[in-house]
Amino acid sequence: MRVVLAEDLFLLRDGLVRMLEAYEFEIAAAVDNGPELTRALEELQPDVAVVDVRLPPSFSDEGLQCALEARRKRPGLPVLVLSQHVEQLYARELLADGNGGVGYLLKDRVFEAEQFIDGVRRVASGGTAMDPQVIQQLVSRRAQDKPMANLTSREKEVMELMAQGRSNAAIAQQLFITERAVAKHTSNIFGKLRLPPSDDDNRRVLAVLAYLDQG
Repeated sequence: MRVVLAEDLFLLRDGLVRMLEAYEFEIAAAVDNGPELTRALEELQPDVAVVDVRLPPSFSDEGLQCALEARRKRPGLPVLVLSQHVEQLYARELLADGNGGVGYLLKDRVFEAEQFIDGVRRVASGGTAMDPQVIQQLVSRRAQDKPMANLTSREKEVMELMAQGRSNAAIAQQLFITERAVAKHTSNIFGKLRLPPSDDDNRRVLAVLAYLDQG
């Protein structure tokens, strides 16, 4: 799996490269600024991009804007954002196109290599990997929106874990319920969000995007 990595801090960038290579990812490019990221995404066509939000030369939202532009040119390009803070505007922009293959992790809340690697793999496969703090801030402003207001408390708990990329088995273990109960909750969620019948994995991604999108 080929990765383009964008991180301006040398030690962190080098550490991420070594970690990814240890898990048998191929580093197509590791860059430290926006223009180089744009070129790498256009020319190298990676399987996934791992991108810091703030990159030179502007140190504002350079990294994310490069990733968004790349997704416009190549819809569905998997992008995993790394950030120090929850930047709601950036997260909403990333989710706005309705495609999967998106993630948003907070640097100081990634505690294990496996946690990060699992997030990269899920995003690369078209899924989602969202930090719980990101989820909470994204959904807090739309608690009364329809059809989100129709979700029960348990269904919202299931949705939050789905957004983190958890499987039904992992959700069942976390909530101390059966996998059959999780399947029933997800089915109810699909119905309340008016998602048409399709591949279950695809509907999970669509449900997460609908749940997180601020509109």
